[in-house]
Amino acid sequence: MATRGETKLDGVVLVEPQVHGDERGFMVETYAKGEWAELGIDVDFVQHNHSRSKKGTLRGIHFQTSPGQAKLVRAARGSILDVAVDLRKGSPTYGQWEAHVLDDEKHHQLFVPVGFGHGFAVLSEVADVTYQVSSLYDPATEAGIAWDDPDVGVDWQVDEPLLSGRDQTAPRLSEISDSLPW
Repeated sequence: MATRGETKLDGVVLVEPQVHGDERGFMVETYAKGEWAELGIDVDFVQHNHSRSKKGTLRGIHFQTSPGQAKLVRAARGSILDVAVDLRKGSPTYGQWEAHVLDDEKHHQLFVPVGFGHGFAVLSEVADVTYQVSSLYDPATEAGIAWDDPDVGVDWQVDEPLLSGRDQTAPRLSEISDSLPW
């Protein structure tokens, strides 16, 4: 039985699944549609992604504009700082962020709904991150904001992040706020 952890942004859900383990290893249920719906994740996922990154890698802050994309994220190996940023213009928490450590010991998951940006920083030597998404990847609607936008102020817990070219040149939230669809 999974439980819902504490979050500060409306719509973001921290899933704390029950881990069954003994001297042989562990078993954890990573998704059960009905049970996750009771926790606030009532989404039809259409794609499952897996990335591997080395320590210090920072990916984000990314989002899809149309139709939007909800994500259910977990660290299958290693440890990450997983971040959600509220991009819904009418929201009282617009531009605010929250972060949770996701790792391969507690097996917590973070649900990031449509209308939020998402990113993560790798805290362990290597991390495998898997995430289910509510819409297929579409390069025509991918977007992002600067990982180091001072108006957002995410504390990534990484001193010198390894960044993609896309993440190095992403605009500030204030530069794209008028074009956000939420």
